[in-house]
Amino acid sequence: MIRSEERHQRLLAEARRRGRVEVTALASDFGVAPETIRRDLSELERRGLVRRTHGGAYPVESAGFETSLAQRVTMHVENKRRIAAEAVKHLGGAETVFIDEGYTPQLLAALLPTDRPLTVVTASLPTAAAVAESANITVLLLGGRVRARTLATVGAWACQMLDGFVIDLAYIGANGISREHGLTTPDSVVADVKAKAIKVSRRRVFMGHHGKFGAGSFCRFADVTDFEAIITDTGLSSAEAHRYSLLGPQVVRV
Repeated sequence: MIRSEERHQRLLAEARRRGRVEVTALASDFGVAPETIRRDLSELERRGLVRRTHGGAYPVESAGFETSLAQRVTMHVENKRRIAAEAVKHLGGAETVFIDEGYTPQLLAALLPTDRPLTVVTASLPTAAAVAESANITVLLLGGRVRARTLATVGAWACQMLDGFVIDLAYIGANGISREHGLTTPDSVVADVKAKAIKVSRRRVFMGHHGKFGAGSFCRFADVTDFEAIITDTGLSSAEAHRYSLLGPQVVRV
């Protein structure tokens, strides 16, 4: 019989490897009752290591753990598609747009209008590739070191390039967002790029699925009050959405 602490470690390792785990499958794998797995996942959630969902859980990113882009493209995909489709409606008359790293911003980039001139600034190689072939979109890819996990550039060169711009609208993501601690990410160099993009942008929109809310990582880079809008899915309760809206931004659940 596996001890509970050892089982917790193996459960967490599986969640981080797969991106999401199911109670029934874990119960079969470990040879225990589903209720035992539910208690294990509840304990891991209490410790801030996973976030429970209906029938399973997914890992919470922290200073020592971050999901890769390959994992992100398989998690909450339909929610992310709806969020991206809603977020692009906030483009308005913006002529210059910063698009953050991550899969949801990448989906948004593919939805940008191509019938008018638009300049896209991004640190993300996949996002740059998604829009580079459009005749009306000028793509400025920030320089710097490319992070293998996210295929995004970071470092002094990226921040120096941003410092020379005045951007109409920034679409920003985060590993966690909370009313108490604002927006966070595990890596300080990523936080630096995000913070600089927010500083040089006139308008800011946050995009993130409901699992980001209430979660926190190591490096804080923005306040909730910095944003005009928060776009998420209906997994965030209307009551919690209202609490965020009291801080200033419009909160849209799709």
